[in-house]
Amino acid sequence: MTSIFHRFSVLILSGLLAFSANASRQVTDQLGRQVTLPDEVNRVVVLQHQTLNLLVQLDATGKMVGILSNWKQQLGDGYARLVPQLNTLPTLGDLTHVDLEKLVALRPEVVFVTNYAPQEMIDQIQHLGIAVIAISLRSDSGSQQALLNPQLQNEEQAYNDGLAQGIRLIGEVVNHQKQAETLIAATFTQRQQVAARLKDIPEKERIRVYMANPDLTTYGSGKYTGLMMAHAGAVNVAAATVKGYKQVSMEQVLAWNPQVIFVQDRYPQVINEINQQPEWQTVDAVKNHRVYLMPEYAKAWGYPMPEAMALGELWMAKKLYPARFADIDMQQQAESWYQRFYRTDYRGTN
Repeated sequence: MTSIFHRFSVLILSGLLAFSANASRQVTDQLGRQVTLPDEVNRVVVLQHQTLNLLVQLDATGKMVGILSNWKQQLGDGYARLVPQLNTLPTLGDLTHVDLEKLVALRPEVVFVTNYAPQEMIDQIQHLGIAVIAISLRSDSGSQQALLNPQLQNEEQAYNDGLAQGIRLIGEVVNHQKQAETLIAATFTQRQQVAARLKDIPEKERIRVYMANPDLTTYGSGKYTGLMMAHAGAVNVAAATVKGYKQVSMEQVLAWNPQVIFVQDRYPQVINEINQQPEWQTVDAVKNHRVYLMPEYAKAWGYPMPEAMALGELWMAKKLYPARFADIDMQQQAESWYQRFYRTDYRGTN
């Protein structure tokens, strides 16, 4: 026990000395914290899957020395094909905890965490002399910054500004600023093209949509999913009664009677449940065969991802209003994005 403690203490001390020798700049993370970093960051640990995904798209995979344990579950089974080197990286924690001894042994200069990581966890990492950067991908008030399910006065602005700020911050931390600006520009340029094709659809004619997750859970207001639907010309039926992410009743779904149902690619079993269970058969979306499994790039999670905004919203809009997007080849669109930002081909379905 004494030797383990001694080794741990030596590792901590060496980390502190190395960090203090190189520290030369400050950044502000998405909790509003001022964080001191080495001028050149080459070793990062990533304990948030959204940040991991963004680092990959910024071509900074080579700077990762450790990642969260459940990254495959969070990013989908197909993600390992895009970035095979992730399979060989040490895993040492998740969104809310970290193995401190493993962490010190990896000698990272920066640890990326989610905005709702426990304060105790952040403090423990900082006490080791390692910089902690919290990422929310939201721009919101101080009282909401650390919350998983925030109350946002302006969801559109919070997520638009927050994603751009988050990408820019991650790029600045790992010295990939140029790649960050390229990713931001590509994301928002694509979104503007979708908006232009949908702008003349009156609100009362927009299609009512439900996002079906396992066990009758869904996304309401305060989550990116609702914005994704809005940008695709849809109305999220759960927005008025559901805050954040929660379970609803079958009676509520029947009352909403959505015209279209979307299911995230990580939950394909939900498609079969909806199509086979008797209680769903009176829903318009089921009767009209408009229950769709989303492709892997349409990551309709609580946080936006660039490919969800640039590709996913386009895919969703094409499913909802096919005549307006008849000239769009989604396979071609996805292939172009994957070659540009994942540096590999897209093999999924649309």
